[in-house]
Amino acid sequence: MRVSGKARVDRRTKNLLHRIAAGEIAVISHTDLDALCASALAERRVAAVVNAQRSLSGRFPHPGPTILLRAGIPLIDEVGDGLMEAVHEGQALEIVDGSVHANGQRLAEGELLTDEGLERQLAEAKENVAGELARFVENTLSYVEEEQSLLFEPFALPELRTRIRGRHCVVVVRGPGAAGDLRAIRSYIAGVRPVLIGVDGGADLLMGEGLRPDLIIGDMDSVSDEALKSGAELVVHAYPDGEAPGRDRLSRLEVPFVVLPARGTSEDVAMLLAYEREAELIAAVGTHFSLGEFLEKARGGMSSTFLVRLKVGAMLVDAKGISRLYPAGPSRRLFLYLALVAAVIMFVLVKAPSIGATLDLWMLRLLSFFRSLGL
Repeated sequence: MRVSGKARVDRRTKNLLHRIAAGEIAVISHTDLDALCASALAERRVAAVVNAQRSLSGRFPHPGPTILLRAGIPLIDEVGDGLMEAVHEGQALEIVDGSVHANGQRLAEGELLTDEGLERQLAEAKENVAGELARFVENTLSYVEEEQSLLFEPFALPELRTRIRGRHCVVVVRGPGAAGDLRAIRSYIAGVRPVLIGVDGGADLLMGEGLRPDLIIGDMDSVSDEALKSGAELVVHAYPDGEAPGRDRLSRLEVPFVVLPARGTSEDVAMLLAYEREAELIAAVGTHFSLGEFLEKARGGMSSTFLVRLKVGAMLVDAKGISRLYPAGPSRRLFLYLALVAAVIMFVLVKAPSIGATLDLWMLRLLSFFRSLGL
């Protein structure tokens, strides 16, 4: 295997995603490369991924490396942290099997991950699931003990102009498969007209589908300027002590915002906001639902995500469920009915152009029909 291209280097894969283009090589330091970052790298059609750490540590069998291999993207693992200093942004690299070269010199060598090697690693990781689950439960119980207010006390909220009470809310996070899930519920959004809440980059996902978010919540590090200037109400998620890194960016953009200090992740805050403002239903797009997704994140904050879902309870549904219950679009019978109505109107116009009252009646019926569809 031989691949060449310009290097994009960053210890935070999320930051690198904003700069990397098709045909370039991602040089990262990311233990347990999660599915979200792997999917984003695959979407950008990178030439290869060079990871200073292990993309699958064995802690838990997650799909990140599999996503890259299925996309035909070479993944070189465990090249060592020294490569992060040896390679600079934009440098021309050449990868030969598991070796990384620049200017005719070998800089580092790692493991070129193959289907067979990945299958072996996944099998080993499955043996560690029980221990990892025990640690997750222990962490969750510890979080409950320290942060009981999350479950049992009202959530302190800023004043908002967006009305949520009694309405449906769609909370959009830029997660794996989120774009497809959002497209699948377009008819639901058109019919119900819910409050659209974008969590950081989820706001750009909404705008990419021609939908303007009503609220954008997050630390504002992975959302575009265009989305922030779209007119949506902005809520900066701050640390519990009030420190809000996203505040400076919004101040520079000169857009109005409010700050909401809270523990947990930004998607937690978005759901709690909808819950405390008495939304009728919360539909989640791209958020964490399965146990595998919780374990994949490998951070304490995911315990709060688990607890938030316990608190929100039956009010929360996954977008995949809505797409199965709510029709994706108009049926053939609807099109036939519309064609019949159009034919009748044309007949009236041709055969009896003077019968204005009859035509008015048909037009009123047609308008009433469209209103019943929510159009």
